Amino acid sequence: MERVLALARKTGVFTTGEIGVVKEILEVELRNPSGNDYHSHIFEEGDQVVGFACYGLTPMTEGTYDLYWLFVDPEHQRRGVGGALLREVEKVIRRANGRMLIADTSSSPPYLPARRFYEEHGFRKVALVEDYYSPGDSRFTYVKRF
Repeated sequence: MERVLALARKTGVFTTGEIGVVKEILEVELRNPSGNDYHSHIFEEGDQVVGFACYGLTPMTEGTYDLYWLFVDPEHQRRGVGGALLREVEKVIRRANGRMLIADTSSSPPYLPARRFYEEHGFRKVALVEDYYSPGDSRFTYVKRF
């Protein structure tokens, strides 16, 4: 868990509170790996964690999943790590007869690479909630259908 949290900090994008949420999700998953709402994939090179993805079935839906987190070590970005993690998540979702994957992200400048990543990997922007995270920081919602 500590290596994933260290990676989240290394990205330089997430607040302390957001990293705390990553920790909470990991703790829930570790306590009960087969019976929770969160599923994680870790991409490692040697003993170094260079990528992390977390997703789960959206409550009260049929086959809709949320991509809660997907982040990659800045030194390994644009090398296929994020795409490999996303393909693994999609493979599992498809096997479970999932219909779509939802990803929310910020409109702030540090999240421009995330928005481009989603668009480059077949997601379509479907919603904008202005001032969602804070005044001037809106939420974009992206959807990928299977």
